[in-house]
Amino acid sequence: MTTKSFELPLRIDWSELDIFGHVNNVSYFKYIQSSRLNYWEQLGIDATKYPKPLGVMLASCTCKFMKPLFYPDTITLKVSLDFIKNTSFGFHHQILNSKNEIVAEAHDVMVMFNFEKNEKVLIPDELRKLME
Repeated sequence: MTTKSFELPLRIDWSELDIFGHVNNVSYFKYIQSSRLNYWEQLGIDATKYPKPLGVMLASCTCKFMKPLFYPDTITLKVSLDFIKNTSFGFHHQILNSKNEIVAEAHDVMVMFNFEKNEKVLIPDELRKLME
């Protein structure tokens, strides 16, 4: 599947380090969240586009850590659509350091959800077209 991919540069902050002097694993998930949000923003989607009760919910997020990150550094987050089904879709993320080395890869599964009915629903055609 050929889909849009987007990049987001971020500066590592000193507060993201752990006791061992490298970026804490929790920060990687914050980066992934920023990458996800950047995807929506680049497509022009915000909360007003799909008003409540319809929304997207994160069903799972996995991350494979390959190399540590250190302060100071700037990272690049890359995100692309991994798959799209009837009610769910997935993102593939890469986190690269300033040497352009992949330091982590992550996969999200997102579900289209009706928060009023508390159930998953079909992905609207308009959203599907934007993502594809």
